[in-house]
Amino acid sequence: MLPSMTTPQDSWILLIVSLPTSGATARMRIWRTLKALGGAALRDGAYLLPARAEQVEQFRELADETQQQDGQAWLLTVHPHQDDDAAAYRALFDRASEYAELLASVSEARQTLSGLSEAELNRLLRRLGRIYEAIRKVDFFPNEASLRAEAQWRDFTGAVETILSPGEPHLASGSIARRDPTQYQGRLWATRRHIWVDRVACAWLIQRFIDPHARFLWLESPGDCPSDALGFDYDGATFTHVGEKVSFEVLLASFGLDADTGLQRLAGMVHALDVGGPTVPEASGFEAILAGARERLADDDALLAEIGLVLDSLHAHFLNNRKR
Repeated sequence: MLPSMTTPQDSWILLIVSLPTSGATARMRIWRTLKALGGAALRDGAYLLPARAEQVEQFRELADETQQQDGQAWLLTVHPHQDDDAAAYRALFDRASEYAELLASVSEARQTLSGLSEAELNRLLRRLGRIYEAIRKVDFFPNEASLRAEAQWRDFTGAVETILSPGEPHLASGSIARRDPTQYQGRLWATRRHIWVDRVACAWLIQRFIDPHARFLWLESPGDCPSDALGFDYDGATFTHVGEKVSFEVLLASFGLDADTGLQRLAGMVHALDVGGPTVPEASGFEAILAGARERLADDDALLAEIGLVLDSLHAHFLNNRKR
């Protein structure tokens, strides 16, 4: 292992690697890793990154791998001598062209949205989302191009979500009042029909942890909600998005269920699938199961019964496998 080093904020880390001519496979693997890390190539075999703790560790691991492949590696700390040098280093990491290429794909994709199926829309969103996140991950010095890309990406995902989930609630400010579960027994609960991630998780949570005798009404439109029903996961509902919290998280907080570690982990999964953010390995599997069930089951009561069993199992899994 190479020795540790300090990484002042105004410094850069330079990795110089040299591999034997016979190491074509190792050379390609290391080059791909460097590209994924966002390293700027100064010349063949010399790569630069800002000397932040994460990037220094990444280069150190790559240097170790190079040495294990019978190559040579040097890690150097680089300091700019003047402001012009610092600006030149930063310019090596300008992601404007990468964002422009992505946004061209996004613009082209927007023209096709209305003709795509739900599964195709989800695949498109995931594919472009992976590209966007890969650029963001190595966008060490965000600028106007970054802000434009963020705004256009948010607009694009909003357009897709509008097609996938008409009536999806918007973020709203406010506090979350604590509720007494004894006052919410045997009630009629209502949400938009064709339930998806947040709504099916909310209905499961209500049924399992809040109101075991709950009855559900699946609305064609939120405006159809009767006055005696408790609405959830639509604008103006009793329980809906508040701040950064999705409806499932709001229900957890409202009824004091957020101390349950299994439910916390489920909340993270629901949040990521509903509005984005850090996720868990189980998320893609749950989304696939839910999408398949929606293809098979037109009735939301039947869908809740089936997916409820999946959520039971995920809750047990998360509760008994806390370490991450």
